[in-house]
Amino acid sequence: IGENKDKPYLLYFNIFSCVLTTDIITITQNGLACPTPQVCVSSCPEVPWTVETDQLSQSVGQVFYAANRNFCLPGVPGDMQVLQSLRQELCPSFLLPSTPALGRCFPWSNSTVPKLPGISNTSIAQGISGLLDSLNARDISVKVFEDFAQSWYWILIALGVALVLSLLFILLLRLVAGPLVFVLIIGVLGVLAYGIYHSWEEYRVLRDKGASISQLGFTTNLSAYSSVQETWLAALIVLAVLEGILLLMLIFLRQRIRIAIALLEEASRAVGQMMSTMFYPLFTFVLLLVCIAYWGMTALYLATSGQPQYVFWAPNVSLSGCEHVPMNTSCNPMDQPVNSSCPGLMCVFQGYLSTGLVQRSLFNLQIYGVLGLFWTINWVLALGQCVLAGAFASFYWAFHKPQDIPTFPLSSAFMRTLRYHTGSLAFGALILTLVQIARVILEYIDNKLRGTQNPMARCIMCCFKCCLWCLEKFIKFLNRNAYIMIAIYGKNFCVSAKNAFMLLMRNIVRVVVLDKVTDLLLFFGKLLVVGGVGALSFFFFTGRIQGLGKDIESPQLNYYWLPMMTSILGAYVIANGFFSVFGMCVDTLFLCFLEDLERNDGSVDRPYYMSKALLKILGKKNEVPPGDKRKK
Repeated sequence: IGENKDKPYLLYFNIFSCVLTTDIITITQNGLACPTPQVCVSSCPEVPWTVETDQLSQSVGQVFYAANRNFCLPGVPGDMQVLQSLRQELCPSFLLPSTPALGRCFPWSNSTVPKLPGISNTSIAQGISGLLDSLNARDISVKVFEDFAQSWYWILIALGVALVLSLLFILLLRLVAGPLVFVLIIGVLGVLAYGIYHSWEEYRVLRDKGASISQLGFTTNLSAYSSVQETWLAALIVLAVLEGILLLMLIFLRQRIRIAIALLEEASRAVGQMMSTMFYPLFTFVLLLVCIAYWGMTALYLATSGQPQYVFWAPNVSLSGCEHVPMNTSCNPMDQPVNSSCPGLMCVFQGYLSTGLVQRSLFNLQIYGVLGLFWTINWVLALGQCVLAGAFASFYWAFHKPQDIPTFPLSSAFMRTLRYHTGSLAFGALILTLVQIARVILEYIDNKLRGTQNPMARCIMCCFKCCLWCLEKFIKFLNRNAYIMIAIYGKNFCVSAKNAFMLLMRNIVRVVVLDKVTDLLLFFGKLLVVGGVGALSFFFFTGRIQGLGKDIESPQLNYYWLPMMTSILGAYVIANGFFSVFGMCVDTLFLCFLEDLERNDGSVDRPYYMSKALLKILGKKNEVPPGDKRKK
């Protein structure tokens, strides 16, 4: 089109700029392109050439146009001096033999190149690699933007479907919790039974063939062990033991499983009475974004608080006038270059000064910032747990439901937590933060010493990391239950943590059964939501759902997996947020249930607050006050 109609190829004046520019900010400002002049040409250069010293005083017409080197920018007059055109970067100072590819002229990596400092076959290869990276980054970024522009509303619809599915699953648990749990348990038993059958069939076939591990010997090819009978015999024994243990647990722990199911149904009713609690994770998410954004801005200000360093740089130091320029030496960007005769001489940013007392102080401030980030994040999460626990505890301890439930249970719990329990939450968050910082330090040391450790040192490091991981999990478990006790009784963190731990230890079997049943149910719920949204997204974005009409056609995409994976990730985040609230509800009601059992006896003065279903399972009942026919 226009004057470039017969010029289908793009020539880069200095392809080595694609390698020299490593600053991500500069690359972005240049639009993911190499910072060198580019011109459309009808054919790529076929022979190497560079401007000679005696040609600098000649005209562009004599050096370029007369020799059929039409590689200058459009509009360069033929009477312009070559030296002036090079200084203004209007014409190339050298040419490399190139071949056309992807609409651009790529130099030959094994060709004879001009004798210029800094140019070799290796640097040519690096320049081509940098050019391809910039092309790929720009092309992929445009395609990604196009895909999101075409499918953003369909992604929002998929996220809405995930939200509705999560909410319906939780609300319907009051009706289907019992059958669903037993179906899942039977499914696990069926999978184990099939595994036993398959292992027996494989073992029988290999036994008849006489395939034994003694014939195979030791090998690093793990897949080879599937062809020996001992492997399938071991699998058969393990699966049979697991099947037997699960059957025994169903027989002897059926009463506790019924209690767990009743608590799940009660949790579903509690969430139905307090629908606002399902959207509280959005508030927690906003607070976490504020904390992370504040830390990011503070860290960025600290990182750029040092003394910037600028150095001289030129695209081609072999040109006339650049011989005596002190390259890579300090300069002032506000001043003009001392030697302006060097074409393209610039004072460029190299980095920030990394030595000195000020820099050491800034590093210490960065450490404090990271510590504060961990502490504030853990405090925000603790705030969410304590607020939800307070709201759900008010549901359990309401004797007549829903009449005795507070009008605004979530906002009341939030204000009560901020007013009375901020210090307790901060103390619990600090304990968890110290453990997490210790884990980070250990990971840093392990990363720095990797490759220089002997097997014994690696084993010790692995043991330390495992111990700290277990300690972090225990602290999180203890803090979670301590926050529930804080929400119920309002006592300090240490007393609440001790009381919660002792209460759970006195009912350890119930704790394990409820935890595993809840995990199984919530895992199935997440699988249902994420799998359903993922399947719908796959069939829709790949165009495999036909007959929906013109208004519901799948968009034309470059990468169909991009909106699909975005929908799946968003569905997982939504499901995880909803089910985390439900899990907190189950844990709160469970602790309230245990407290109810220990504090009350069903008398008129100390009636049980649990539901009728739990009273029936436990074989307990409340005494009826004289003259009052209402029963709990």
